[in-house]
Amino acid sequence: EGIAVDPAKVEAVLRWSTPESVTEIRSFLGLAGYYRRFIEGFSKLAMPLTQLTRKNQPFVWDKTCEESFQELKKRLTSAPVLVLP
Repeated sequence: EGIAVDPAKVEAVLRWSTPESVTEIRSFLGLAGYYRRFIEGFSKLAMPLTQLTRKNQPFVWDKTCEESFQELKKRLTSAPVLVLP
């Protein structure tokens, strides 16, 4: 059958609002990271969000972060089912 994204998790991602703290970013990245195998170039795509979680990094949500967040949500909710050959 292969590996598929859990439909309940897809629904949770669709309803996820814009993170307003480092804790919320870590939570989102935790979920997204679990499904990173479905997303080509995950680390580059998540880089703006990952940088916000660094120590001594001010929390400034900018256009780059929003684009990264929305693209990750889009890719997570439209991830194809992977079928083993």
